[in-house]
Amino acid sequence: MTPLQKNLFSGILFSALSLSSFAVNATNGYFAHGYGARSKAMAGTGVAFSQDAIAGALNPAGLVYVGNSLDVELEFFSPLRQYTVQGGPTPASIFPLNSGTVTSESDIFAIPTLGWSYQIDNQQSVGLTAYGNGGMNTDYEDFANPLCPPASSARGTFCAGSTGVDLAQGFIVPSYAHSFANGRFSLGVSPIFAVQTFKAKGLASFGNFSSDPQHLSDTGRDWSYGVGFRVGGQAELLPGLRLGAAYKSRIYMTEFDKYAGLFADHGGFDIPDSFNIGLSWAINNAVTTAFDVEHIRYSEIQSVGNPLQPLLQGIPLGADHGPGFGWNDMTIYKLGVQWQQSKNWILRAGLSYGKQPIESTEVLFNILAPGVQEWHLTTGFSHALTDQDELSFAFMYSPPKIVTGENPLSPGQTIELQMYQLSGQFAWSRSF
Repeated sequence: MTPLQKNLFSGILFSALSLSSFAVNATNGYFAHGYGARSKAMAGTGVAFSQDAIAGALNPAGLVYVGNSLDVELEFFSPLRQYTVQGGPTPASIFPLNSGTVTSESDIFAIPTLGWSYQIDNQQSVGLTAYGNGGMNTDYEDFANPLCPPASSARGTFCAGSTGVDLAQGFIVPSYAHSFANGRFSLGVSPIFAVQTFKAKGLASFGNFSSDPQHLSDTGRDWSYGVGFRVGGQAELLPGLRLGAAYKSRIYMTEFDKYAGLFADHGGFDIPDSFNIGLSWAINNAVTTAFDVEHIRYSEIQSVGNPLQPLLQGIPLGADHGPGFGWNDMTIYKLGVQWQQSKNWILRAGLSYGKQPIESTEVLFNILAPGVQEWHLTTGFSHALTDQDELSFAFMYSPPKIVTGENPLSPGQTIELQMYQLSGQFAWSRSF
């Protein structure tokens, strides 16, 4: 991609990047637990129950049931992250960490989302959704570290000053949907235009473990671009009972050249594919329930899924098949309920669970990306302001989760990763 092409593509996708607010949605790994306030209030369900123009971020087939709509949303998200080290260096230590607890800074973020849908006729709709993913984001302070070697800065988690990473993924997703059999069935397709940005700091002490130490850390913000697709369908099995399914392809991204000495395959960082399937059931005119299952294949992306073990076998950071964060695939189960309490009020709640992707053997590298959340408890509402305007709100609480393991570069030391999260999302919708 030429510099001119990069500038044009960056301009087109700038709004999508702004939506990700630079890597904060560390919920299901670095995928958000849902997209859109209505879905988020129901624990991220919605593959079979589309309620707004944000549907293109989950199942484009649902756009034919949304009508003409504009959704403008803003989330305030707070991930509270920390790590704790216990034990001191031993004769076998290669890279011991300073004992104690260090908390990541930068813990409140504002994240916009945008959706638009237009009904062409009784069977066809188009839409546009802009949203983001994130979660590999940490910012650890520059503290005095007495375990650092004399040649280092003697400060920070890894003896190279303030430490952290910042990954953001932005998406612009146009969608087309077509219904059949008087609306009982629908199919949808969405090309996905993706851009991601990354920077890292405080990792220079790993230079001896890198295939390209000049492109390991503190090289500024880098950019990566790619294209993928999402397809989906919905079907009414029985009156009130709907089945939905969607697939998002792997998005093959250009490499992070500035971090070719950090990520496996010389800066490779593709976005993994994912599957969603779900059921919704309108129990009566007031109550609807939804159950979704989502599967994210993190292990297919070498820089994310490869374990740290190759480093101990002499394969350096950034090399072909080199060390990564060691994330497993995730399968998330989501249950949501909606109650039409009155003409003007809709109440929602939900619960989701997915086993977090980080093994106890992978805690050292994941100090940088502690995506350990498992449970999400959600609630929210919608209130009709006029015949055309609606205000919605979603609240999410993800309780503390701890993952503990041994420092592989300092036997006898244990590292504990911990995080919990709070989120509140506001949405204004207008039908037209």
